[in-house]
Order: sequence, then C-alpha cells, then structure tokens
Amino acid sequence: ASFNREIKGRPVNIDDIKYYAKIEHQRTFKGTDFQVKENQPYATKILQLKTEIRNIQEGRAEGNIKRMKKQIAKLERQAPHQQNGKRIVQGMQKDGNQSHIHIIVSRKDASNRFSLSPGSKYKASDVKLNGQTVKRGFDRDKFFKNAEKTFDKTFGYKRNFAETYKARKDFVKNPNLYFAALMKLPANEKALAFKMIAKTGLPIVPNIPVSQTQIALRVLKRLRRGAEIALKSSSIGI
Repeated sequence: ASFNREIKGRPVNIDDIKYYAKIEHQRTFKGTDFQVKENQPYATKILQLKTEIRNIQEGRAEGNIKRMKKQIAKLERQAPHQQNGKRIVQGMQKDGNQSHIHIIVSRKDASNRFSLSPGSKYKASDVKLNGQTVKRGFDRDKFFKNAEKTFDKTFGYKRNFAETYKARKDFVKNPNLYFAALMKLPANEKALAFKMIAKTGLPIVPNIPVSQTQIALRVLKRLRRGAEIALKSSSIGI
C-alpha cells in the first residue's frame, strides 16, 4: 500500500512486486559505527608507531622498538571500545545474535514495465497520466509507521520512544521537537531512552545549523538536569 501506484487502473498488489529476502547471521563493525569512530585516535597512533617500527627494522630510522611495542600494547588496552579483550576495528565481526534480514526490492514491477522504486522522490503525490489522476511514489513515513505497528502487535513488543522512526526523523529534521518529546517522557521511559541512545551511538546533538544547535544545547541542559533526577529514581542502570 505504501507504493501509492496504480497499474492498469488498479492499485499495486503483492504479485506486482519483485523482491527477495536474504537472511544473514553475522554483522561486522563499519567505519561509521561509533565504536570504530571513538577508537580511531588510538588506531592512528598505533599505525604511526607500527610505521616507525618498520622504518627502524628496514634501516631507514633509529629508535627503541621494544619501547614502541609497549606503547602499542598500552594504546590497545586504552581504546574505549573492546570486544573479547580486543580493540574494536572496522571489519571485526560483532558478538551476539546478529541474525537479520535484508529485503531487496526491484525498481520495477514483475513485468519489468512499471517503476515502483521506493527511492522515488515523489511521495504519495497525485500526477496526471494519460488524462487520468494517479498516485505515485513510495510513502516511507507511512511504511515505517505501519511496519512498527505490525511488528509491535505481532510480538507484543513495547517500543521505546528512542526506537521509533518518528523520533529518529525528528532528531534530524526537527531537533527541538525531538528534545521536547524526550523531556516529556515518564522517568523510567526517559532513563531507558538514554540507555538506548548511548548503546546505539546516536549523538545527543545532531549536525544542524549553528542557530538551531545553540537552541538545542540550551534545551539539552534542561533535559540533562531532569534526566539526572529520572535516573536516580529509576531502577534502570545506565
């Protein structure tokens, strides 16, 4: 229903969509993961030291290799994000249950004649086609809202504010609205939201224009004061 497209005068149905699902059981850390980003300064220093050691070994420089190796070992331990006693780096496999599904959808329908791309810039807009008004474009907001609703109902899942598509969208598009909604959460939900935000690496202040950032920071100070009280009265550990 989110495709908002008609084919031969009728709405798109499941038989029109060409797709397949790919099940994967492993994930690896990417360069965009906050663990990798926050470990990067240590990775840079380690690389510099390894380069110096190689130069010494090949006679291009002089230095104390033993001392440099101790520095490397110390940096490896000091890196803030570790997994099984090792510094988290890009490409390292993530621990735990990482099973997930990718659903790949064709840009065209099963007949390969009509465009159904979810990446279309049109969002549920009405256009004239052969003298008739038809809808086109994939409504992502509607899709995510309905997907969350269906998932939560099916599995009896109580979704926290920080996990919702709307919250993440507001975080980028309308940070003031995001902070205001976060402040209004009950103490336990607010504490859990902070825990989830910290775990996923979602930055507290997004990349937004300076004027908006200043406003967001003022809101954030009030938010933190309220959150401290919420965390103290909550049984949820952060």
